[in-house]
Amino acid sequence: MASASASSIKLLIVDDDPMMRLGLRAALGSQPDLTIVGEASDGRQGVEQAAALCPDVVLMDVGMPGMDGIAATQAIKAATPGLRVVMLTSHTDDTEVIAALSSGADAYCIKGTEVDALANAIRVAASGAAYLDPKIAQAVVQNLATVRPKAENHGDGPLSGRELEVLQLIVEGLSNTEIGEQLYLSPNTVKTYVKGIMNKLVVSDRVQAAVAAVRRGLVD
Repeated sequence: MASASASSIKLLIVDDDPMMRLGLRAALGSQPDLTIVGEASDGRQGVEQAAALCPDVVLMDVGMPGMDGIAATQAIKAATPGLRVVMLTSHTDDTEVIAALSSGADAYCIKGTEVDALANAIRVAASGAAYLDPKIAQAVVQNLATVRPKAENHGDGPLSGRELEVLQLIVEGLSNTEIGEQLYLSPNTVKTYVKGIMNKLVVSDRVQAAVAAVRRGLVD
């Protein structure tokens, strides 16, 4: 097991398929800023390893026997809210995707995605931002088309021009610090804008804000 440098992202891989774990370790372990600190073969072991190894990011398979990835993510987030979780799923079944979205994970990727894209999702999650695989975003948007159709009218009014700029950057996966640098705003100001955006969109986190933005055509 490689030793982590001070600047590397410590990654725990949780997947019941030993060949998948082997492939992920080989592919992601070659990234200079990612260090694999451990593996787990099911959700319960993943929760235990997350507590013992204190990784920065957990790469979590959704479909596992016993405790699945959704339940494991909920347990990890309850114990360590600041630990970032990237959910890895083999398909875009609407029910599974919506359940994953509600589990508290910070990023969502499809198995088989390019290594660079998966590594980027891990980096985005580690930075504190949210990432949604385009294929999953499409499934979510289609599912939400029939859910809460009047949600647009439940917020505190339309988004301002600046809020739309911030929302666009949230969808692109930028952290509050990166948004501030791009728009020349302080981190506290960005945080205030993000809170206002979530209130107006009637959502509780950045991923839901990004999904709502795509669904309503608020961003490019």
